[in-house]
Amino acid sequence: MKTINRRAFIGVAATASAGMALRPESILANGGKQSIKDAKPAILGGSKTFTGSFPSWPIYDHTEAKGLLDVLYSSQWGRLNGPVTSRFEEAHSKLYGVKHSLGVTSGTAALYAMLGGLGIGPGDEVIIPVYTFIATYNVVALHYALPVIVDMDPESFQVDPKKIEAAITKNTKAIMPVHIGGTPCDLDAILAIGKKYNIPVIEDACQAHLAEWKGKKVGNWGIGGAFSFQSSKNLNCGEGGTIITNDSDFYNACFAFHHQGQTSATAAIVATGAGIRGSNLRITEFQSNILLSQMTRLKEQAKTRNENALYLSSMLKEIPGLIPAKLYEGTTNGAYHLYMFRYDKEGFSGMSRAQFIKAMNAEGFHPSTGYGKMDKDPYVLGLVDNHFYKKIYGEKEMKRWKDRIDCPVNARVTEENALWFLQTDMLGTKIQMEQIAEAARKIQKYSAEIKNK
Repeated sequence: MKTINRRAFIGVAATASAGMALRPESILANGGKQSIKDAKPAILGGSKTFTGSFPSWPIYDHTEAKGLLDVLYSSQWGRLNGPVTSRFEEAHSKLYGVKHSLGVTSGTAALYAMLGGLGIGPGDEVIIPVYTFIATYNVVALHYALPVIVDMDPESFQVDPKKIEAAITKNTKAIMPVHIGGTPCDLDAILAIGKKYNIPVIEDACQAHLAEWKGKKVGNWGIGGAFSFQSSKNLNCGEGGTIITNDSDFYNACFAFHHQGQTSATAAIVATGAGIRGSNLRITEFQSNILLSQMTRLKEQAKTRNENALYLSSMLKEIPGLIPAKLYEGTTNGAYHLYMFRYDKEGFSGMSRAQFIKAMNAEGFHPSTGYGKMDKDPYVLGLVDNHFYKKIYGEKEMKRWKDRIDCPVNARVTEENALWFLQTDMLGTKIQMEQIAEAARKIQKYSAEIKNK
């Protein structure tokens, strides 16, 4: 309603959000950096290492409030009659050093539109990693193509390029690696495979905002890249996504797919489209202005995450049984939407991963076990008996597909080794990174006692 007091609203929003954005650094129980040389873990009755909290998410202030109200009072809420989405796309293109950015409704929509732009459909195969969010699988299934799931490199958690090449058939129409956790996959190896077989590479960079390979942003290397702006992401507007590309023909194909087959951003609703199919995946002006506001902090936040993650890795790798995820040589910057590491119980007196997590919880930290066995998930394996897929591919081929997607390395890593910290943890302080390492050292030292507790 236009009777809302705009200035009062912005003032209240700024005051409320300042408390979230400027949360004071947590204080240790003893008033300073805790020495744990002889301290017992909290699970055995010792003092808790961390009693505070990491930054809340999202971080916002009056910038976002003004952005929302500017769109509200403009009465131009959609991209067909508003200027904000175009401004966001221009700013995003400049940030990533690409010719084109296309705002869409989600990261899933970005992947879906890119496959649509390539004309992927029934009878086609798309290679994807096993260690990823289910959306990577869903977008292939939405096109009634066959998702060919490939095993991981256990050291990096990324897709194993050697297994990509082994999975290629005459029906392979796209390779869709994921920069999982926000650190780049082995792009040199994957792009070489794509070039060798003349198969386009689509980068799922939904978690990899501002990550870099050889000094160039990820999403720039294949025919196109997808980013997500969902609530948990390093750049977020609640829901949203974008496609980036340097290929103008591919951009036009993706634009038409996301806009009912129409190629003009101001096309009349009654107009028919071009091509054979399209959808409505358009982002709103509200989302675009929130993103422009969030982008004012993105570079500094990315720098903090990267520095903290590298510092934490330098400490964790000195603790027997903890192995930070490997970065490939081409990595010049990580986004660290997830901080991924492996747990080896042999370094902790045979103590299980579940016991380690419980002990870390007692210290005030909350690592997650992360993704599971997508290749064995009933949701995914349901494709074998799906009547559409049996009609397209045949019952025999669908049973063979089940064997093709077996990923034993992923099974072992997800069952026994994988652990995460979230991107908000990486927005903490250097002292907090030291506290994570201190808690882990303390647990490692007393692991035999914890194991038998």
